[in-house]
Amino acid sequence: MRAVRFLLALGLLALIAWGCLVLAVFSFGQREEARAADAIVVLGAAQYDGRPSPVLRARLDHAIELYRTGLAPVVIFTGGVGPGDTVSEAEVGRRYAGKHGVPREQTLVEPAGLSTDESMATVVELMRSHDLQSAVLVSDPFHMLRLRLLAARRGLRAYSSPTRSSPIVGNSAEEWRHILRESLIVPLVLVGGP
Repeated sequence: MRAVRFLLALGLLALIAWGCLVLAVFSFGQREEARAADAIVVLGAAQYDGRPSPVLRARLDHAIELYRTGLAPVVIFTGGVGPGDTVSEAEVGRRYAGKHGVPREQTLVEPAGLSTDESMATVVELMRSHDLQSAVLVSDPFHMLRLRLLAARRGLRAYSSPTRSSPIVGNSAEEWRHILRESLIVPLVLVGGP
């Protein structure tokens, strides 16, 4: 009986901890921290034959608007080449931004990352090689807590600026699916994983 009570208490504690993580992912996604920085970093998402997916387009549009307000002089695009693709998400982002008024010489690309962790690691190296110290991170709201943790782990001063126009944000079932998924990934990041 004592062992059963212990297991029930342990299960209850695990459930409470998970609930706190879900709340943290959701809450952090509501924070708008955009401020003057050295760069705006746009996290990649799917692209289709050189055209940004609706999710990527929402992130790009948000970053372009931040750039137009003079928040940062450089925009960095991330994302590698997926299976069957011929161009990286980063390059698709750069081309899209160029068509919307962001000069190519004000952009950098990180075209190798196939995961958030890989992209953030390479972005930090890229920024250091260009003497850039701070960044506004642009992605979907559910992604913000993990991005900030990965940036902090690598010593990057980062601020979050989640896009509000993503199709994921407009679909509560889809958004909650992503929030719940992130709540399972964040503990791995906290212990030094992806």
